Amino acid sequence: MDTSKKWYAVYTRPRWEKKVADLLVRKHIENYCPLNKMVRQWADRKKLVLEPLFTSYVFVHTTPQEHVTIKQTDGILNLVYWLGQPAVIRDEEIDTIRQFLNEYHNVQLEKINVNMNDRVRISSGPLMAREGDVIEVRSKTVKVQLPSLGYTMTAEVEKSNVEVIPITTSYTNNYFYNALFK
Repeated sequence: MDTSKKWYAVYTRPRWEKKVADLLVRKHIENYCPLNKMVRQWADRKKLVLEPLFTSYVFVHTTPQEHVTIKQTDGILNLVYWLGQPAVIRDEEIDTIRQFLNEYHNVQLEKINVNMNDRVRISSGPLMAREGDVIEVRSKTVKVQLPSLGYTMTAEVEKSNVEVIPITTSYTNNYFYNALFK
């Protein structure tokens, strides 16, 4: 793996996420368009469909030298910028999104203000050993916060599988959130 490559977000035309991902593959540019497995109900049947999790965003794993080629791709409006520079997405954030979507269907996103709450570790289940910030816990629902993405992913996790970690240091990484939503 090339260590000089970093993950960046690109802003796409509305409803072009899958097309942009395909065009980037044709240009041999590594990308990730997170697809959410959703069950859709029609009058006569139910069907599992794949819809982009983040509307109008695709993630690209590139070097800064490839940014011009990326911007010239049909359907891409621009890279997401923060403080005048393309916003870098941490590898851990991409890995967490991948794992979350592999384990859960019908994932819901909520825009949030990035605030730190309880720090937790999942003690068993598909996300075992993952640490995250919990916004809310009700019956079986745990809302896990990815601060740099500015979204909350919600999944059904047994309360007994979550343990609180005492807060020793504060970590806030909201540059991507600010770049997207401010």
